[in-house]
Amino acid sequence: MELHLNIIGTVLIILVSMHLFFPKRFNWKTELNHLSLLNRQMIQVHTFFIALLLLMIGILCIFYSYELIHSEFGKVIAGGLSIFWFIRLIFQLFVYSPQLWKGKVFETFMHVLFTFIWTYMSIIFGMIAWA
Repeated sequence: MELHLNIIGTVLIILVSMHLFFPKRFNWKTELNHLSLLNRQMIQVHTFFIALLLLMIGILCIFYSYELIHSEFGKVIAGGLSIFWFIRLIFQLFVYSPQLWKGKVFETFMHVLFTFIWTYMSIIFGMIAWA
């Protein structure tokens, strides 16, 4: 199970690095200019804090995998993370419009990849929490 947590931690840290490319990939210079200052800064600030949280969870998974698996508090944290990633999976499947990815090779690949990642993390954290 520690191997799975190390994989999850690595994936999360890679995902953090991907956040660095969001402004260019999603053309934020143009796209966000259409928003009010408050909405623009909310997107930028939330993106930063999501990346920070992902980094912290990644570090937790890599350096504290034993504690997550073997302590009662670790199991509580794992349970919360399982619920979090399961809800993220639900959003991936039912909130994002298929118009964003259907018929587009790269977007469909990313949709399938993230569906797999969110499922994997939900299951692994759930197995730890409810073992």
